[in-house]
Amino acid sequence: MEKRSLICIGCPMGCQVTVGMENGAVLSVEGNTCKRGDIYARKEVTNPTRIVTSTVVVEQGEKERLPVKTACDIPKTKIFDVMHDINRVRIQAPVHRGAVVLRNAGNTGVDVIATGSVEAAR
Repeated sequence: MEKRSLICIGCPMGCQVTVGMENGAVLSVEGNTCKRGDIYARKEVTNPTRIVTSTVVVEQGEKERLPVKTACDIPKTKIFDVMHDINRVRIQAPVHRGAVVLRNAGNTGVDVIATGSVEAAR
């Protein structure tokens, strides 16, 4: 049986979790102190995902950059594709928190949304 060790990021505890696997299937999860640890470990070894946070360029705004994030988690293997698309975004001010600034980032089906607001320059 293959064993993988992880530090859980499902809650603030940061448990050292050991996952037992065979032929790509999870057989056991040990070391977690809460249910979130079990869920995180199983997902991390079979289909790891991440929420991507970054910034985009704002044109004619009171600030030059706007904080953004993916609306939900994406496959870890798609992070570079998503960042490539995010880095090409130029958005016109004003823009407000929650606005979609990029649709279908990295061909994932997931949108990138504003997590802050930028008003137009005066």
